[in-house]
Amino acid sequence: MASKGQKVVQEWYKQKQWKQFPFQKEMEAAYLSGFSGLLNAPTGSGKTFALFLPFLADFINKYPDTYTTQKNNGLLMLWITPLRALTNDIRKAMQEVCDDMGLPWRIMTRTGDTSAADKAALKRKLPEVLLTTPESLHLMLAQKEYDKVFKGLQVLVCDEWHELLGTKRGVQVELGLSRLKGLGGPDMPAGANLRSPVSNLRIWGISATIGNLEQAAEVLLGNDFPPEQIRMVRAQVDKKLVIESVIPENIENYSWAGHIGVKLLPQVMDIVAKSKTTLIFTNTRSQSEIWYHAIIDNYPEYAGIMAMHHGSLDNELRNWVEQALHAEALKVVVCTSSLDLGVDFRPVDTVVQVGSPKGVARFMQRAGRSGHHPGAISKAYFVPTHSLELLEGAALKSAIKKGVFESRDPMLLTFDVLIQFMVTLAVSDGFRADELYHEIKSTFAFADLRRDEFNQLLDFITNGGKTLAQYDEFLKVEVDNGLFKVNSRRVAMRHRLSIGTITSELSIRVKWLSGGSLGTLEEGFIAKLKPGDTFWFAGRSLEFIKVKEMTAFVKKSTKVKGLIPSWAGGRMPLSSQLSAVFRDKLDEVAHGIETDVEVKALKPLFALQAKLSHLPQSNEFLIESFKSREGHHLLFYPFEGRLVHEGMASLLAYRISKIKPASFSIAMNDYGFELLTDEDIPIEEALEDADFFSLNNLIDDIQNSLNSNEMARRRFRDIAHIGGLVFTGYPGQPVKNKHLQASTSLLFDVFNEYEPDNILVRQAYNEALALQLEEFRLRAALQRIQTQSIVLKTIERPTPFAFPILVDSLGRERLTTETMEERIAKMARRYGADEDADKPSPRSRKPGIVRKKGF
Repeated sequence: MASKGQKVVQEWYKQKQWKQFPFQKEMEAAYLSGFSGLLNAPTGSGKTFALFLPFLADFINKYPDTYTTQKNNGLLMLWITPLRALTNDIRKAMQEVCDDMGLPWRIMTRTGDTSAADKAALKRKLPEVLLTTPESLHLMLAQKEYDKVFKGLQVLVCDEWHELLGTKRGVQVELGLSRLKGLGGPDMPAGANLRSPVSNLRIWGISATIGNLEQAAEVLLGNDFPPEQIRMVRAQVDKKLVIESVIPENIENYSWAGHIGVKLLPQVMDIVAKSKTTLIFTNTRSQSEIWYHAIIDNYPEYAGIMAMHHGSLDNELRNWVEQALHAEALKVVVCTSSLDLGVDFRPVDTVVQVGSPKGVARFMQRAGRSGHHPGAISKAYFVPTHSLELLEGAALKSAIKKGVFESRDPMLLTFDVLIQFMVTLAVSDGFRADELYHEIKSTFAFADLRRDEFNQLLDFITNGGKTLAQYDEFLKVEVDNGLFKVNSRRVAMRHRLSIGTITSELSIRVKWLSGGSLGTLEEGFIAKLKPGDTFWFAGRSLEFIKVKEMTAFVKKSTKVKGLIPSWAGGRMPLSSQLSAVFRDKLDEVAHGIETDVEVKALKPLFALQAKLSHLPQSNEFLIESFKSREGHHLLFYPFEGRLVHEGMASLLAYRISKIKPASFSIAMNDYGFELLTDEDIPIEEALEDADFFSLNNLIDDIQNSLNSNEMARRRFRDIAHIGGLVFTGYPGQPVKNKHLQASTSLLFDVFNEYEPDNILVRQAYNEALALQLEEFRLRAALQRIQTQSIVLKTIERPTPFAFPILVDSLGRERLTTETMEERIAKMARRYGADEDADKPSPRSRKPGIVRKKGF
């Protein structure tokens, strides 16, 4: 028999003329039975209501006669989202439900965008439901008497958990939860045997489909949840997804990264014209600026019904775009991952993905932005930026059909995040070491934390560790009768300003000279501008005037040409799952299977590859060799993603150099890599060595082949920032980026020399291997290659597979007055590429390249 709360919920669905899906009913039953767990539901399936409505039903069951008059109940639900942009939409939806049901509740948000006045109001009077981010949760834990804020908390929901899993922000959530669970103490209410073992707090995650959903639940809930107390609720919603690749009219024989791109603008705008509202997703902020600029230049009639949305734009601009989307006032929005996550834009019926998203789950997430309501069809178009990317389009469709999704591997033993958390607790009410150690051990991230490591961290925050004990600025926490506490107001204030794990280059705010903000740009880009220079940002042509107090002042420019800003972290590597399906598609090509429209379109390119060299099957590994004026080229094709290729290229170059000393220059893309030297390369001799692709001495060889010290130094910069070793400055008075780098480099050198076993330095080396080189994938790739037949081809000229890597190699430092386009055209002519091949677009971005020399 349905309870009072369930009846109210059912009546609400009837009023809305909506159907309650089976998974929503299953979620309701699990929640009302007191379980915690994970809800797996696709975008647009009604997942927010699936969790929020059972929570309301539970409250109504407790107060069946007075629920419409129960005011000022304190904080009952905490809803964590990874993006501030998500909170506003969810808040409105929740508030509407409460108003419809007659619940006199307040739903509020607390993020970095929340005004000081609203934060003060939150302190005075808590809402029943608070939407926040991981950083804001930790800021709340840094307040005095924070336990009173959370004393009545019934449920914590972590939305879009798949986006946080595998990041340091995810570890922040784990640590925050360990403290919230610990606040409950041993006194559990009657009948709460199915709730958290240490409190009456229920914990639920919401996740899109990933490859390790069970582990995702385990990470969120921690080690103190027995499996029988966890429920996995899966939405078996038949969400129809239609994916179509935009095929260039003329597939050329040679391709390079980014050279098609906006050449396909007419086809894309045909799609836009036939759609009600279209989101054009790009992978980088620079790319979104380029596409917006191209549309305005070529289709001026879209001015006023087109907008742009990315993370560097001012919050007010982004809010305006989101509201305009809701109001159906926009025809097209060019955007980045800033619109990836669960914002509900019902007018959107079409999504265009420019360039490979490099991951199956990411593409599914973006495709789900269209038809964002139950029963609607999601329509997505894939636009390649170079020819071979079309095969990635075929691989994406195949992977989605087979249900192949990426796993998100959780981060372990991130000591910098733990140090920050320990100081956060010390800033508020303090902590006792034994209690905190047991709490931390309950998390997945720190399950293997040894007591001696924890003691090192305690020593670090109180005495500066072995090395920094003489410097007062590192002695942050004091100990009084076993209570670890920050007593200095200055230390507390600086720590609250530094809470968070997102580190990036220093940002400069961009403002009109007449007033009003446009957003932020990285310091490095602004530093290159001279007064009077023109650049494009936020869809506008801007003239740079001056920099004053970390603000760049601009005015409107009438010039058509201008620089496009670039941001760090542009290129994403091909995921392991997508690269595996890509290799399967390549195997089909090698066997003459042409079922995909993309493969049929690429037939001329593959025919030329087979003619000049070889099309590798799944049991073959292709290596190409040729000589040119630049020297001796070796090209390897693992098809494993650029990060794996960076590590493998350096490793193999080192192993070749042990046979014959040589200096190598390296270039790579997602499909393969090149070794270039001015001397003949003894590749045949190297291939005869059983250890050439082996895992023997792998770590030592990686350390010797790469400047691992420099890689660890780069990782240490972020670790030092998160761990509080450097202070990035006060609002409006940030420390210059070059000063921060100098400080962290000096600390790294000091630790290396005087404290080589330092726990943060060890973390830096581990992160360099795991994150920068994807060591696990590198091992798996080498193991796969050992089982394959090596096909070594000496070629007369670069093949279609080789050409894009050689274009990337133009990023190597050299003195030249030629443009990138001129150099590519000259290279194509010299190597005998098809005379009719498309020339690169004038707006093609210069390919970036990681360069390694000195073997």
